[in-house]
Amino acid sequence: MLTFASGLVDSVSFLGLGQVFVANMTGNVVFLGFALAGAGGLSAAGSATALASFLGGAVAGGRWRCAHPVRLFAPLVAGQAALVGVGLAALAGGLGRYAVLVPLAAGMGLQNAVVHRLALPDLTTTVVTRTLTGLAADPWRPAGMRRGLSVAVLACGALAGGLLHTGAGPGWVLALVLVLLAGVAAAAGRQGGRAGGPQPDVPPPSPDSGQP
Repeated sequence: MLTFASGLVDSVSFLGLGQVFVANMTGNVVFLGFALAGAGGLSAAGSATALASFLGGAVAGGRWRCAHPVRLFAPLVAGQAALVGVGLAALAGGLGRYAVLVPLAAGMGLQNAVVHRLALPDLTTTVVTRTLTGLAADPWRPAGMRRGLSVAVLACGALAGGLLHTGAGPGWVLALVLVLLAGVAAAAGRQGGRAGGPQPDVPPPSPDSGQP
């Protein structure tokens, strides 16, 4: 659901906010370079704003280390939903592109922070370059199905967002994202409560620590 939502949100930002991504930061870095080189149709300020807002959201999510990642998942996704709601309100109120761009990019930073904390292999929810590389280089590994599904879901989210953006408008795309995130947060809250139980609020070992 988060991967699908990433495609939806990027359709709003790219198609409606001046060819800027809020989930795909690789694209923003490239666009920023193109814009600084004088390429037409691109905004250096827009790309830089999206990058800064994304990093701000990621920093906020990374600083929240007082609980087990499973317990963090629901509140951080709920925070992302709240930021999408702010973006939707700014869009409805005609407050301008940056009032919409900033909360959307910050929300995607939060999403990436919590996925990073969970450290699930081949599930980045926004980046597919490495996923595609792994899929092509090691197609028969057990993770191949998960990698292929991740790429397909992101593409489907972008397709659905593009169709809905063109047909009904960007507000409906963000409304759909808000519903999806609220559902994910509610489901994760129930699951996290069962998984967390009486365990102490300490982070798990780092994937690089060598501990089992």
